[in-house]
Amino acid sequence: MATTYLATMLKRLALPATRLIPTAGLHTAGGPLAKNWNGHNTGPQRWLQYNKVIFPPQPQQSTGENATEGPRPAYVCHQKTNIKYSPKKMWYVAAFVRGMTVDEALRQLSFIDKTGASHVREAILEAIDLAVKRHNVEFRTNLWVAESFCGKGRVFKGIRRHGRGRTGEVEYKHCHYFVRLEEGTPPAHYYQPAPKTGEQQLADWEESMRKRKVINSL
Repeated sequence: MATTYLATMLKRLALPATRLIPTAGLHTAGGPLAKNWNGHNTGPQRWLQYNKVIFPPQPQQSTGENATEGPRPAYVCHQKTNIKYSPKKMWYVAAFVRGMTVDEALRQLSFIDKTGASHVREAILEAIDLAVKRHNVEFRTNLWVAESFCGKGRVFKGIRRHGRGRTGEVEYKHCHYFVRLEEGTPPAHYYQPAPKTGEQQLADWEESMRKRKVINSL
């Protein structure tokens, strides 16, 4: 009866008859059924559009007050979509490698015993190859992780069997990982420095009071 009902529902969805699967393996975490229901969604594409930005030519470098900005460092944006991993767990790994050089990030990720660390490591390696082959980065080690974050992907729901004939709902979560590598050396403090202590704030206040001046005075 269950197989007949499944075949009827698949015919209504206009799925080919060769894609029938047994009811024992019916779940929405992946496979042919999930692909047909979600085939039009290939993941986010806006992040990759930053690689196609064409900047106007910079004016001639000058010194003094009319000095222009320095050479713009090369960068590359890369993403890894539809990862079978929770976005809440991926956030810790993504935030860990921010501000590191690519060599240090790959070295640290090799010691993290998390599934998300392997996905982040693969994404960084792919971004390095992309930077060298398509974005004219001369030295592959002269890159650092300028941005690293994750986003929520599709959530497929399934059924989990419990005792006494009861069932529960289970969620198969996916996430997207985004990374931007930039050429050059990373900053000394990627995040904001720690707040000043009371003694440091008092010293700054005394210095500002000594430098104050009465306007329109001698």
